[in-house]
Amino acid sequence: MQRVNLAEQFSRFSEHWKPHIAGELNGQHVRLAKLKGEFVWHHHEREDELFLVVHGRMRMHFRDRVVDVGPGEFLIVPHGVEHKPSADEETHVMLFEPAETLNTGNLRNERTVEAPVRLP
Repeated sequence: MQRVNLAEQFSRFSEHWKPHIAGELNGQHVRLAKLKGEFVWHHHEREDELFLVVHGRMRMHFRDRVVDVGPGEFLIVPHGVEHKPSADEETHVMLFEPAETLNTGNLRNERTVEAPVRLP
């Protein structure tokens, strides 16, 4: 049982769109990621995702609307819902999702992270 300092953990990596594992609980990963620019349209067949913005602002694009999410706010994307996150400036997010969740969901491409790095 260790306390986790989010600012310290975010300082350990600089890549955008590459989630890192900061913790685990009940088969879920607590992942940290830095976002900048646009990601890809995708969905997750069985997994819901929770995006908590720690720093910056992000937009979650859905086929019928766009939701802005700011610091201290979170958004849950239900499984099966197509979405595309984006951020104009570097944004730090914490994600809660099942350990087996692939960051690109139903899509595999150059942004797919098969095995996220575990932060120390």
